[in-house]
Amino acid sequence: MLFNNTLRIEYLFASLLILLAILWRRIISPQRLPLPPGPPRKFITGNLHQLPTSQPWLKYAEWAKEYGPILSLHTFHTRLIILNSFKTTTDLLNSRSAIYSDRPISWMGQLAGRGLTVFQLSSEHPWFPRYRKMLLSALNRRLTQVYCPPHWQEHQLKVLLRGLSESPDGFVGLIKTYVASIALKISYGYEVSADNDFFVTLVEDGSRAMTTLNQPFFYIEIFPFFRFLPSWFPFAKFKRVLKASKKILLDIELVPFRWAKTKIESGTYFESFFSQHFLRDEGHILSEEESEILKWTSGSIYAGGAHTTTSAIASFFLLMSTHPDIQKRAQDEIDRVSGRDRLLTIDDQKALPYVTALLKEILRWAPVAPLGLKHRVTKDDIYNGFWIPKGATIVANIWAIAHDEEVYPNPFAFDPTRYLGESPQRDPFDLVFGYGRRVCPGARLAEDSLFLAVSNILAAFSIYKALDADGKEVEPCVEWKTSVVTFPLNLACRIVPRSPEMLASLAA
Repeated sequence: MLFNNTLRIEYLFASLLILLAILWRRIISPQRLPLPPGPPRKFITGNLHQLPTSQPWLKYAEWAKEYGPILSLHTFHTRLIILNSFKTTTDLLNSRSAIYSDRPISWMGQLAGRGLTVFQLSSEHPWFPRYRKMLLSALNRRLTQVYCPPHWQEHQLKVLLRGLSESPDGFVGLIKTYVASIALKISYGYEVSADNDFFVTLVEDGSRAMTTLNQPFFYIEIFPFFRFLPSWFPFAKFKRVLKASKKILLDIELVPFRWAKTKIESGTYFESFFSQHFLRDEGHILSEEESEILKWTSGSIYAGGAHTTTSAIASFFLLMSTHPDIQKRAQDEIDRVSGRDRLLTIDDQKALPYVTALLKEILRWAPVAPLGLKHRVTKDDIYNGFWIPKGATIVANIWAIAHDEEVYPNPFAFDPTRYLGESPQRDPFDLVFGYGRRVCPGARLAEDSLFLAVSNILAAFSIYKALDADGKEVEPCVEWKTSVVTFPLNLACRIVPRSPEMLASLAA
């Protein structure tokens, strides 16, 4: 009974705080123009009861049809602005990037030690321009081919294709290992040598931990002072979640950082992003600040690159199994270029316009990050007669933009020819890699990795729908993982060799 009375008092106290915060915003700091429209909200909790917990990009796109391309939601005293069209997104996040490139504070991320990551660091932090400069200067094609020489890339492709030939049912794991091997080689000079590599497993565990932090609604994001509550308190479930996730997340950057540092000190390292900056000047010893910056930037290549490209390649398998005519046309183009007896290289891409269009359509039809990463506006702004308040969280609904029939007619059809001919439709690369000062610095690396994997898989294999126990094709029933980087779930297909010459070359 005493516990129940205490709990009632706690809820009453929390409600009072919420009410005071709302009154402060509405009475003490009244707005001059209306906020963007949105679904009706409750007085205290706002739209909390309406926030979708699964595939939110679909619900936001549905609301956009009723309320327009820019809409607002409230949860208690916080504001969320959703941008659902290419024009609104580029008008704000690109054209006004000076005030729209910050990140909202994620208290779960902060308490898990993620506040200084490339993905969460505030644009107003003094390290932000240093992060951008380091990554943009290093993740160009010339330097990545120094870190990942062509002969090494060819070896990794052969490992992937041999794996698909010998263990086709394990294709998801093979993709993850292939993509992670490239990211680890570039970031640290680390070479993956086993199927259950520790560093590959580490980044997978980290992805699951981040999903746990991001997806549930935790009251600490609304009331930061809850971080001072004891872990047994009713509102302190977040502390138990943090306890289970924090070490895994800290290890993502720390463990490979220590490994790379040890290799350099022993003189047995390979050239990489890490070694370039660790050994930038002869005799220079990195300060504590420089070490921290190198730790976070190296980790961003490792963690960020491993997830996004894996998601795109997984969607490729799904789409090829359901679109045999498109697959056949891409294979015919590849055969004319390669002769069916060698691996494709990045130099072949100019001769493969249909395959390049196929990659674009994969990223449009199934964006790897349907809502991108959240932005935060740092000043009050006005757009199309609407008030965008300082501190509001801004979300670009990339999925909605990629399925806007005004930009992509018949948007739910998978059709690579959109990007061919005299009047190609908008290049999806303009929207899927982020916006403004937060655009992904590794976009070109991701494009190259995706091209090499997809073109060589199509050269060596055909992909069909899975079969049931009676030998009949099973129509895919795919759901999408709800996370920052999504992934097709329940993914199954048949991978059948199509080129004996290609498979024979894999043993060379």
